[in-house]
Amino acid sequence: MDTSTPAHPATALVTRRFDHPDVRLLNDLVQAEYRERYDGDGDATPLEPGMFDPPRGLFFVAYDAAGRPVGSGGWRAWDGEGARAEGYADGDAEIKRMFVVGEARGRGLSRLVLARLEETARAAGRVRMVLETGTAQPEAMGLYASSGYELVPDGQKFGLYRCSPSSRCYVKPL
Repeated sequence: MDTSTPAHPATALVTRRFDHPDVRLLNDLVQAEYRERYDGDGDATPLEPGMFDPPRGLFFVAYDAAGRPVGSGGWRAWDGEGARAEGYADGDAEIKRMFVVGEARGRGLSRLVLARLEETARAAGRVRMVLETGTAQPEAMGLYASSGYELVPDGQKFGLYRCSPSSRCYVKPL
């Protein structure tokens, strides 16, 4: 599925499969940023392309007016025993790989991607958005807090990094 819609002046959000070359490029860039911010560690969360295939997920790439990929974000569904074992709840949609390249930051693009993720997860029947970020990403924490996400107490965290002292988990009802 390849749907383009104008979302921001000179920007289009396009649905892409997680193994698309532009997604791989942006994923490599965000992993490099994670390694820089977290002393050499990238995000080891297992992600497979099928996790973002409708109706169980969706992934977007933001393109600038010149057609360059400048941002990304996706969500994947959580349900069942496997979800509960990781600290998720049935009906959760987990945000993954929210990222905007450095030269495109500060223009509201992350808010547009986040709004699209929420909108499409809600339309797919998801009841709550969840995400994990870290203390080395104060911009992300600010974005989520200002967008209505609530910080999860330590004993209720979810995901691969739920036991890490630098992990911050957020939730928002849809």
